[in-house]
Formats: sequence, structure tokens, C-alpha cells
Amino acid sequence: MLQGDPDQPEFPGIESLITEEAETLSKADREKLLGPLLKEKTCPDCKGEKLSREARNVFLTSEGKLFSYPSLLRMPISELEPLLGSLELGETARAVADRILPPILDRLRYLNSVGLAYLTLDRPVTTLSGGESQRIRLASQLGSGLVGVTYVLDEPSIGLHPRDNERLIATLRSLQGRGNTVLVVEHDEATIREADHIIELGPGSGAHGGDMVYHGSFENLIKHSETLTAKYMRGDLSVPIPDERREPKGWLTLRGVTTNNLKDIDCPIPLGTLTCVTGVSGSGKSSLVVDTLYKHLALAQGIRVDQPGSIRGIDGVEAIERIVAIDQTPIGRTPRSNPATYTGVFDMIRDLFASTPDAKAKGYNKGRFSFNVKGGRCEACSGDGIIKIEMHFLPDVYVPCEVCGGKRYNRETLDVKYKGKSIYDVLNMTVEEAMKFFENIPSIYRKIATLNDVGLSYIRLGQPSTQLSGGEAQRIKLATELSRRGTGKTVYILDEPTTGLHFADVHKLVEILRRLSDGGNTVIVIEHNLDVIKTADYLIDIGPEGGDGGGTVVAKG
Repeated sequence: MLQGDPDQPEFPGIESLITEEAETLSKADREKLLGPLLKEKTCPDCKGEKLSREARNVFLTSEGKLFSYPSLLRMPISELEPLLGSLELGETARAVADRILPPILDRLRYLNSVGLAYLTLDRPVTTLSGGESQRIRLASQLGSGLVGVTYVLDEPSIGLHPRDNERLIATLRSLQGRGNTVLVVEHDEATIREADHIIELGPGSGAHGGDMVYHGSFENLIKHSETLTAKYMRGDLSVPIPDERREPKGWLTLRGVTTNNLKDIDCPIPLGTLTCVTGVSGSGKSSLVVDTLYKHLALAQGIRVDQPGSIRGIDGVEAIERIVAIDQTPIGRTPRSNPATYTGVFDMIRDLFASTPDAKAKGYNKGRFSFNVKGGRCEACSGDGIIKIEMHFLPDVYVPCEVCGGKRYNRETLDVKYKGKSIYDVLNMTVEEAMKFFENIPSIYRKIATLNDVGLSYIRLGQPSTQLSGGEAQRIKLATELSRRGTGKTVYILDEPTTGLHFADVHKLVEILRRLSDGGNTVIVIEHNLDVIKTADYLIDIGPEGGDGGGTVVAKG
């Protein structure tokens, strides 16, 4: 890729800026400084293939066809493995290939075994999901041949279709069978059933958790344990199938979608229902829903997004007033963002403190109780509660502010109390504690209660966004939407919202999704979890396989 456009006159002297200033900076700092001044475009000489003309003109032959090195990298792993096994080689080339090909084919088989057969080898790392990156690292370990190693995996089943889970479990068994120890943090039922030993922590979340409530075999868990996991896996508790399925209130139809691997498909989506988009990993679900549907609807409403997917048109847009993507990205990029600020309840709490006799006597308004503006905040840390120490060759270190002790406010502000609590004390409350504290103030109580409804009773109101998991961030966004007064003409899009959720949390999530659609809104969920799928009003299955083998609607209704 070429960066920068010397034909643009808007930035005179950019070359000198790069040579004199940017070259002394780290790569990350250089990109931050020059990012707004640069744009990427395909190299006109190599057409994006990154190699010299000589390297691009070396070919391998298979079944009478010629393949260059870049063309092999563009192939899905599922196609590349058999092709390399059928190369037409001369005697001398075969002698060389017999030493090189076996480890290459082994690595391709390992990638296939962890459910990544749809990936191409030239796929940029930045476009991989967390689950895909983790499974690539797992495949590399399979090829290492190490023994006596303890492998720790955090939810390796993320993003996997139930069919691919079987391959993943076989891969984990392969690692264990070589004499290694495999420790997996997981909610997937099939993986739990296959485990030799189970350790369950709980019994609840946050302050209600932290104890080991069970350890032992799966058989003993099912027969004798009364933990939450045991009850769901035994069937004592379960996500119920709804008594009725909603009828569509209209249709939103995508016509001629060719985004990524989608094969010029027409896809009708019902309005006013809960719709699940299913299919194996890499089949084209996100290409259809996120890259195409969401981005086109967002652009129509003036929301800035990256280049949307390719379509001929969308019918039924006039029935939509709002489009919302509820994903697992952080609710903020700095410690200043927290559940209270994101949901809007912090404004109400500051109004409440400003109305106290202490605040009125001192002439404090609601701005006094914000840690984002001067006045009531601690100026030593600018209201962050922490001080960042930059380590030039290591990650930055954060330490509590010595002046305020991490409380973010100055002493005068903390002296103002409501029912004996300062603004810091309130921000330090869990959702569960705050519900009791504000039970007589309906407007505040309702906002906080929605956080409890989505299973976040244990988080603190002022917990920095940097300390929240992706699943927690997503549920905070859901709680914010639940607290809004809906018009019934909103489309909500969620991409695998069950990631990182226990059976009990999935149960709550399903209830929330149905509450959103009860108001006449349209909820579209990309999901592999069967408990969510079985509760949907409408299903769209993309496939039948991943990569080039997918991209069609194989079932809908």
C-alpha cells in the first residue's frame, strides 16, 4: 500500500514534517500524528500483491492451471490444502517439496481443525475477531509438538457454530493427549460436557461471587450439585420457547447484496420481530447484517460509517426512524466514562446533590459535582482519580492520585452529603446498593433498575469503562435503550451478544431482546447460541459453508 498523496496541495511541506519530526517517533505515535494527513491507495505497480514483478511471475501447476504465490495466499484454507497436495512437480522440484510441503500441509490442517477453513492466508490481522486470533494461536501450538505445557484458553468457542465446536473440542483433546494440561474458561455446554474436571466459581457475580462452589467430574455435577450451571445443564432451569411468535409488521428487503462472499442475494427481513441470522463461521452473516444493512441504514440517517457493502437497493426504509448497533465495543475510551455517565443517570444524581441544603448554602450548582470540569473536581488528577505515568518503552502505568486518594473530587465537594453519602460514595455503590439507596426517587431508580434487569447488579455506578468486559459494555448499552421511550420504529442490531455469558445471563438477555421487540421495534441478532435461536420469531440461515462455500440464504422463515 502507498501512504500519502503528494498530489494534494492542502498539506504543504508534509515531506519535511515526516523526515524531521515523525521519524523520531514510535510507529504508534507516528500514525497518531500523521493519520489525518495520510490516505491509503493500492500500489499501481504490484496491484496490492506486495511482491516484485519477478516474484509474481513464479508459478506452481496443479491440474493444468497456473498459480502464483499471491493467488495462493488469496485462497481459502479449505481450497489451498488440497491444491498443495496435488501439485505437478518435476523430479528435482519434488525432492525439495517433499521436505517443505508436509509441515505446510500440517499447519493448514490445524487451521482447518479449529474452524478457520474459510480464512485466507493474506487476511490482515486487524480484520480478525478475538476468537479467530485465539484459534490461530491455538493452531500454531498444535504444530509445535510441545509436551508438559499448561495451555490456558479464555472462551475459545467464541464465534463458533455448534458444528465447528466439535472440531475445536477434538483439537483441545489432541493437545491434552500429548501430555499437556488444558485449562479452559468456557460457557459452552458441549465443552463443559467433555471436560475431565470442572471448577465452578460463584454462586453469583461481583460481590456475590468469588467462591469455588464446585469442583469434580461432569457426572457428579449433574447428579449431585445444586449450582446454577448444574441446574441449567440438568434442565431444572431453561430458556422457555415463547408461546407465540410475532407476525411481521412490514418488511425491509435488501436486493442484490454482493458484500464480501455474498452471492448477489435478495434478503427480506421482517419488521417488528426478533430475527436471528444464523450460519457457520465465515458464511457471511456479519457481511449481510453489519457491513451492509447497518451501514446503509446508518448513512441514510447521517451517521458516519466506513464504506458500506455493495447492494442494488433497499426497500422499506421509510418505516424506520432509528438504527442502533449494540456491540461489545467499550462505552468510552477513558476512565472518565462509566455506567452512570453512559446511561444518563449521573445527570440526575448531580441534580439531586445540587438540591441538598449543604450545596445550596455554599452556592454549588450541578456542575460542581462533575469530575469533567473545574470547580469540584480534584485538580491534581483533573478528576481522573488516577495519574498516568508514561513508560517510554513499556505500557503506561496508572497509580491512584495522592491528593484525592482516587476519589476524583476535592474535599469541599465531598463534604456535601445526601442521606449521609458523598458523590464519591454514590459512584462507588453497586447497582444493587444504588437501587435500595434511590428507591424513593422513581426517575433515578428506573434508570438503575434497567442495569439490574440486564444482569449487572454487581457493577459499580462509577466503574471506569476500561474495567468493563465487552459483554458488560454491551449490556449497559442494552440497559440504556430499555430506559428510553421507544417509538416502535427502531432497528436494533446485535452481533453475537451471548459472547461471554453464562446460561443464566443468556436467559436474561433473551427476555431483554423480547422486551425491545415487544414495543414494536425490530431486533436483528447474529447468533450461534441455540437458546437465543429457538426464541426468535424469524430465522435467516446463511451458508451452507464458510468463505466461498457460503454467501447464500439457505433457509428463512
